[in-house]
Amino acid sequence: MSELRILAFSGSLRRGSYNTCIVRAAAQGAERAGAAVTLLELAELDLPLFSEDLERESGLPAGALRLKQELAAAQGVLIASPEYNSSLTAALKNALDWASRPATPDEPPVVCYRGKVASLLAASPGALGGLRGLVHLRAILGNLGMHVVPGQRAVPKVHKALDADGTVIDAGLREGLEAQAAELVRVCGLLHGTGVSN
Repeated sequence: MSELRILAFSGSLRRGSYNTCIVRAAAQGAERAGAAVTLLELAELDLPLFSEDLERESGLPAGALRLKQELAAAQGVLIASPEYNSSLTAALKNALDWASRPATPDEPPVVCYRGKVASLLAASPGALGGLRGLVHLRAILGNLGMHVVPGQRAVPKVHKALDADGTVIDAGLREGLEAQAAELVRVCGLLHGTGVSN
């Protein structure tokens, strides 16, 4: 059986992002559950704002092609999404839009998303932990053909759970994040018939 692969990233471009910190912590749970994890930084993709004119004139940017390749190679996706004005970030929506575009004329629509499993996280210094933005993200991913696991985790007052280096120091939070990622691995194993199903 093939090795199960998880792509993990946050929807933030900010250095020291709380959501990047929690998705890294959660990714350790996926690795412990037996999956190979790729951690991706959206800022590294250097994606311009999506424009059909730009797409027609220049094709897909290198960052969009890389994101599509990483999505295609993974069975599951772990996303930590900041909440901006009760929704997801413009950077995350832009990345999702670019990856939905075909790289070649004969590429099927949204093929890098279809049938993949997604698990959602959010973190915020506020009282709701970014929860409201996950409603929109869940709808978008479902419309792209992904299976979004029912459970999600929103972390309120996240700044109190991290040290100066961004490491999760709250043991209960760390265990919860890792458990959610392990559940993603379990569901991926069941749906994709990999060697990981515990």
